[in-house]
Amino acid sequence: MGDPLERLGSEASMATETIIKSDLCLEIDPPITETVATAEDWRRALSKVVPAVVVLRTTACRAFDTVSAGASYATGFIVDKRRGIILTNRHVVKPGPVVAEAMFVNREEIPIYPVYRDPVHDFGFFSYDPSAVQFLSYEEIPLAPEAASVGLEIRVSILAGTLARLDRDAPHYKKDGYNDFNTFYMQAASGTKGGSSGSPVIDWQGRAIALNAGSKSSSASAFFLPLQRVVRALSFLQKSIDSCTDKPKAVHIPRGTLQMTFLHKGFDEIRRLGLRSETEQVVRHASPPGETGMLVVDSVVPNGPADKHLEPGDVLIRVNGTVLTQFLDLENLIDDGVGQIVELEIERGGQPITVSVSVQDLHSITPDHFLEVSGAVIHPLSYQQARNFRFPCGLAYVADPGYMLFRAGVPRHAIIKKVANEDISCLADLISVLSKLSSGARVPLEYMSHTDRHRKKSVLVTIDRHEWYAPPQLYTRNDSSGLWDVKPAIEPAAVLPSVGNNGLPMCQNTTLCHHDTEPIHEVDVRGVTDTVATTEASSGDSSQNDFGSEAKKQRVEDDSSDGTVANGSLYGSELRSDDAMATDNLVLRDYESATALSANASLAERAIEPALVMFEVHVPPSCSLDGVHSQHFFGTGIIIYHSSNMGLAVVDKNTVAISASDVMLSFAAFPVEIPGEVVFLHPVHNYALIAYNPSAMGPASASVIRAAELLPEPALQRGDSVYLVGLSRNLQATSRKSIVTNPCAALNIGSADSPRYRATNMEVIELDTDFGSSFSGALTDEKGRIRAIWGSFSTQVKYSSTSSEDHQFVRGIPIYAISQVLEKIITGGNGPSLLINGVKRPMPLVRILEVELYPTLLSKARSFGLSDEWIQILVKKDPVRRQVLRVKGCLAGSKAENLLEQGDMVLAVNKMPVTCFNDIEAACRTLDSGSHSDENLNLTILRQGQEMELVVGTDKRDGNGTTRTINWCGCVVQDPNPAVRALGFLPEEGHGVYVTRWCHGSPAHRYGLYALQWIVEVNGKKTPDLNAFADATKELEHGQFVRLRTVHLNGKPRVLSLKQDLHYWPTWELMFDPETALWRRNILKALK
Repeated sequence: MGDPLERLGSEASMATETIIKSDLCLEIDPPITETVATAEDWRRALSKVVPAVVVLRTTACRAFDTVSAGASYATGFIVDKRRGIILTNRHVVKPGPVVAEAMFVNREEIPIYPVYRDPVHDFGFFSYDPSAVQFLSYEEIPLAPEAASVGLEIRVSILAGTLARLDRDAPHYKKDGYNDFNTFYMQAASGTKGGSSGSPVIDWQGRAIALNAGSKSSSASAFFLPLQRVVRALSFLQKSIDSCTDKPKAVHIPRGTLQMTFLHKGFDEIRRLGLRSETEQVVRHASPPGETGMLVVDSVVPNGPADKHLEPGDVLIRVNGTVLTQFLDLENLIDDGVGQIVELEIERGGQPITVSVSVQDLHSITPDHFLEVSGAVIHPLSYQQARNFRFPCGLAYVADPGYMLFRAGVPRHAIIKKVANEDISCLADLISVLSKLSSGARVPLEYMSHTDRHRKKSVLVTIDRHEWYAPPQLYTRNDSSGLWDVKPAIEPAAVLPSVGNNGLPMCQNTTLCHHDTEPIHEVDVRGVTDTVATTEASSGDSSQNDFGSEAKKQRVEDDSSDGTVANGSLYGSELRSDDAMATDNLVLRDYESATALSANASLAERAIEPALVMFEVHVPPSCSLDGVHSQHFFGTGIIIYHSSNMGLAVVDKNTVAISASDVMLSFAAFPVEIPGEVVFLHPVHNYALIAYNPSAMGPASASVIRAAELLPEPALQRGDSVYLVGLSRNLQATSRKSIVTNPCAALNIGSADSPRYRATNMEVIELDTDFGSSFSGALTDEKGRIRAIWGSFSTQVKYSSTSSEDHQFVRGIPIYAISQVLEKIITGGNGPSLLINGVKRPMPLVRILEVELYPTLLSKARSFGLSDEWIQILVKKDPVRRQVLRVKGCLAGSKAENLLEQGDMVLAVNKMPVTCFNDIEAACRTLDSGSHSDENLNLTILRQGQEMELVVGTDKRDGNGTTRTINWCGCVVQDPNPAVRALGFLPEEGHGVYVTRWCHGSPAHRYGLYALQWIVEVNGKKTPDLNAFADATKELEHGQFVRLRTVHLNGKPRVLSLKQDLHYWPTWELMFDPETALWRRNILKALK
């Protein structure tokens, strides 16, 4: 049997070796033994300590530095009762905006405010008003760092333990998160868990000898921070509070840095690094008895004070002529020497070297402000992350990509280097560039990532054209109030109007023609792990291949190919220079030549290619309405109308799910990418119509881009040959010949966990072969005429009551339903007008019977009591389908809700037999075409074997989708979408305020106001609709607790309280304005 050390991993071997050395130290220098504490001693100590220990509920309102937005709970304890000071961990106080409360043992809750968080070490302080604690008698816990010793019996959160080590390396939590360094930690065998961060480590006398910081669950080890630096900081804080006469001021605790990390290594290892024996003798003689090693440089931050002077592996001998081997001595000297020059004597490979280094103010490289733009949080790169990533401090660092940067493919932790071809060296440079850009601008952005630090990546960033988010804001930390003060980052006068494609304001007489293709980079899905207990919810998007993938919500793989193409202005005039025209003609000839080379393409493919368009759709998280299940979609659409002033393309609703989205169109026949606007979402069928401006593509595109020819009649039959044509990811037309196997397959898609659009009352076309579940396009005849669109359908596969997965499949959607709506848009509909490319057009309304139906074979219907007479009538009506429609359910709130019941068989409408969904739709269209204003259908149904006649009302629906939402306390509310109503339940108390999502780090997150429920009362006031809800919330003040009554989707009522926070979460609404075709953001309630 081999040596046990060889069988263990390297980490285990090192740990075992260290334990052996510690044992040797014990034999040489045994600790001072104290009187063994009795159970009564511990009982008295705990009775004194427990009232001073508080539970901290903290909410990180924004992502910042190493912390993500979210809610968590931890522990702290009172260290100064008179001044109201609570000690806890730095990762609890958090480096960014935080809202917190402390709960005492008697359940009293008081607000607390951060007053200090150490830039490096894992401790920080909250302050509170001592007079706010009215019903509890407690005393502060004294700090006694000198009492810590190996073998000391301790208690942590009532759990017993024994200090095993005082010189453990600082624990390493994450590669891209917070880590302590340049200090020793204590270690003990203790089963501390999440939520115990910040607990006092006490001895039998009730003194805190360390601060609980983290744990290793695999070995039941707990890590404690020594309190020497805490005592120093507390002393400064107490003096600062005592010096305040009227209102509090920010405390300044001197902290210095050389921007480098040391490790404490044993003498044996340092000898292997080249330490001379005479130097070792000098150090041992000058060091305290029992010293086991020296400090060695582990890393140096680029461009820091020590950069170019010190290197990893350098052994520190003296500082200012004094031998130093301990972290504490070194930090005392550096903290007291901010702004001064220190002389370091080191040995590098056995060669003595003396260097002079300036001590930098550590607070100067600790970010205290950030820019929030389009949901992104950007701030100077902190010392923590600069050390993790080996980048210089102060660079523009992306703490959260938000919407604008996520849409461009910029990941979290990215460093922004250029925007609009201007260098970005700090946050001020970025703000300056953004102030010059206009809404809708598309500009190049260059960034670096620590995971691929040797290559820069370039993407295109689109400045929001709609008001999805508030204008750019600058937050600055105010330690006097504990809040982060906010002000506009860009003066409103500096915001420019419409833009050209280069992101600069357009001239009235010229049109810019240069346009770059946008490489999209995959966004990593990251988990966040803290040493505090968190209440987080996360979701990830999966990436699949071009064909055969199961998830529509995929991100396009990294494509570094660039191209320069001709493009017209989005809003400018059509005057163009000769050079621009020549460029367009050259590109056009090249494209026509490339098309001519595709000699092996089918006739159908060549005929339909000018009408193929690729959609890329992004949904802003601020308005993820109607249960939309992803932020990013793509799919193939078909141009069905193209004129000089308007273009219309059709695509499935699994690509364009909601109207509150940004849509980009890339055309197969001409190299251009332009924005589109959602103009019609069919309330039932799985398709959407997107408008685009043909003049934005330039005149050169007129000869190559055209609308497809639609062929709604005759309907496809089983056995018909069709061509399945679509686009691959690189915009190459792809086709294959297929056979229709089922032209009238009825869909049956179940409801998702979070109700979202699902196709109902639809018959689709099935083929014998296709290109997989993510390939969409069109079905054509041999001449390229459109018979159906090949669209994507979303579904959710449920494996158990708690496990489900999003899937998709593709089927054909007959073109006749689309052509009817298209005709009404062109000729003028019967609904409200919508501004499309500057022209108001009346949009169509769709009359529907809000009932979900499903087909049942006549052979089975007979068993449910269907008579032979009706069977013969239905077979004669439709000898192919041989089915009858049954009611699956009525939409809650519809006119049919209290008339039709589940299981009813619909035999006839207005005395005409019906066998398919199209028969019902035709009867509804007849009501609109007639001269009378009757909105009812006369239904003949069979219910429990009894035939009866019913008069059922129909409803008119527009194609706008949800056009209004309110964000209150971080929860997004809206009118319930049809998918929610299809579940058949609406609260009787009111159903117009449905919570569709919530935001991390918001009061809704903190107090559990999650999605899938209705808010029916606010402080006792009924809220039946959004207007009533807006009026009720306008009366609420900042910091006020609000009593809410909610009803869940399962019908369960609930009452909860929530504290309104208007500082970080003002109340606002987002509404679609049909007069301007823009989404407008209105502030309903905010701090003045």
